[in-house]
Amino acid sequence: MSNIQTALLIVHTLIALAIIALVLLQRGKGAEAGAAFGAGASGTVFGARGSTNFFSRTTAILATLFFASSLVLAYMSSQEPDAGPASIIESAVPVEEAAPAGDEAAEAIPDLPEPEEGEQEGAADDMPVLEAEPVEEPADDTGQ
Repeated sequence: MSNIQTALLIVHTLIALAIIALVLLQRGKGAEAGAAFGAGASGTVFGARGSTNFFSRTTAILATLFFASSLVLAYMSSQEPDAGPASIIESAVPVEEAAPAGDEAAEAIPDLPEPEEGEQEGAADDMPVLEAEPVEEPADDTGQ
C-alpha cells in the first residue's frame, strides 16, 4: 500500500468518526443523545435552530466526502498489479515425499501392544451401559 493510500485511509476513517459524532449530536424527535451534550439548548452559539442546520449541513458534506474517498480508495486498490487476495492453495508448498502405498503403508503403521492376560480385545463388557429408569406418572392435582 502506498503512502498516498495510507493517508487517504486515515482521512477516510476520521471522516467516518466525525459522521458518527455529528449524527449522535443531532437533535432527534426525543432529543436523546444530543441533549446530553447540549445540542438541544436554545442558548447555544448557533441559536435555537442554527445548530440543526449546521449539523445537518456538516453531516451532508462529510457524507459526500466519505463516499468520494471510498471511490478513490477502491480505484487506487484496483490499479495495483498484485492487489487481489492471495490464494492459500496457490501459496502452499508442494509435498516432496509421497505417502507409502500397499505393503509399505502397513509397515509404516506402528504395531499395537498385545493385550495383557485376562483382557479381551474389544470386549463388550468394557462398554458402559445406560439403563432406563422407570418414569413415575405425575400425581393428578386437579382432585378428579
